[in-house]
Amino acid sequence: MNIVKMNIVANWINGGESFAEVNRHLNKYNPHNGKLICGVADSGVADIDSAIIAAQNAFAEWSEYTSIKRGNLLFDVVQIMKQQKNILAECVSTETGKSAKDALGEVGGAIQLAEYFASEGMRLYGKSINSGLPEKQCFTVRMPHGVCGLIVPANTPIANIAWKTFPALICGNTIVMKASEDTPMIANLMAQIIKDAGIPNGVFNILHGIGANVGSELVKDQRIKMISFTGSTGVGKWIAATAGARLARVSLELGGKNPLVVCDDADLDLAVNWAVLSAFSNAGQRCAAGSRILIFKKVYDVFRDKLIAKTKQLKLGNEDDCDLGPVINKRQHERILQLILDAEKDGAVIHCGGKASENMDLSKGYYIEPAVIDGLSAEHSFCKEEIFGPVVTLHRVEDLHDALYMANNSVYGLTAAIHTKNIDRAMWFAKRIRSGVTNINSGTYGSEPHMPFGGFGDSGNGTREPGEEAIAVYSELKNISFLTRTNLI
Repeated sequence: MNIVKMNIVANWINGGESFAEVNRHLNKYNPHNGKLICGVADSGVADIDSAIIAAQNAFAEWSEYTSIKRGNLLFDVVQIMKQQKNILAECVSTETGKSAKDALGEVGGAIQLAEYFASEGMRLYGKSINSGLPEKQCFTVRMPHGVCGLIVPANTPIANIAWKTFPALICGNTIVMKASEDTPMIANLMAQIIKDAGIPNGVFNILHGIGANVGSELVKDQRIKMISFTGSTGVGKWIAATAGARLARVSLELGGKNPLVVCDDADLDLAVNWAVLSAFSNAGQRCAAGSRILIFKKVYDVFRDKLIAKTKQLKLGNEDDCDLGPVINKRQHERILQLILDAEKDGAVIHCGGKASENMDLSKGYYIEPAVIDGLSAEHSFCKEEIFGPVVTLHRVEDLHDALYMANNSVYGLTAAIHTKNIDRAMWFAKRIRSGVTNINSGTYGSEPHMPFGGFGDSGNGTREPGEEAIAVYSELKNISFLTRTNLI
């Protein structure tokens, strides 16, 4: 479990490390300082086949366990996670550049989610159904899909792993997970914990490598009965078309361009605080980031100035007193900076930030100073497309109707927030905004383990994870009926 000694992060297949069949690897760099941390297995077809076979072979035993037995084993996973929470947090911090405090908070969230789904083993309910025939008895049961292909991103790595792994396991599925190439070590640490908890070999397998190679093969493989993906909308649409063509079950949690509305009766200081957290926490690398702020014109100038002042006070770095860390890799760093430069050429007014950090201690890392931008039309691509970085755009609106129109004028519909002291305004907006999550007088994020999360439009395909709704994602519903012979009584 010592992450310092890792040189090449191998795949995890059938309960142990498995080095790639072809001797090649990717390089993983520390986002905080740009230094090489380790190599990562670059999997090929033979590795993918081995992982799927291992998961297939383990399915018969695992799916025959009662849900309560599976839940008890997941509680054992929880206990080990609690014991090793500092090791897990150190790994998250190293791979993402987050502060130790933020990494430990993420580990805590993953533990909560694991606890929730472990307890679902006692609540994996079906229901009795009345029949029109007096001698017919009917009820439903939940059945596992089989081998699930789980594809996770790097922005909140251990939370993303927990989000998909634990509902899949409690329902009796086995797993082949495509871990993010940017956060491979935390995936293997979780695999070791799952093994140490006594879950049979082959139930949980990890593949590393490029998504276009490994992830795509999982999506296309007939042996993978269900695909769950969190990531970009473009990739999600390809998964929906490809897996859908073979009628695999698919769950997609995709992008967002999430609006935060500030009304003229809002508590502006509170709204500024939540706007900063929504836009810039985790360096803006949230599908639920509040990247569009829609402000009533009456308070626009005051709010803008307060937001700029607050943003300028934010501290970059990976210490516990820092507000945001780096973006995950050099490619993303360069992409975001180029998008900002292009927007500026089109008339964007960059009030602060929007450039690489000039702090000498951070200059080799992938840091971007948080940017507050206005001056662009709401129809500009910069204001319509997900940036996935510490960038927010501001927009004037006339009133609540105008705010709703602008908020809904998006292909996305993941999250939204509104700040107002008027409950009627808040509920009017909440009912009409096309988003899967709407928060009042807080930020655009804030899902908890027992709450459904997902979006409208290009933000997903209608499934919801986590919460009890995730049970429907990771299981099939079977109706069972039988006739009784009442004439024998």
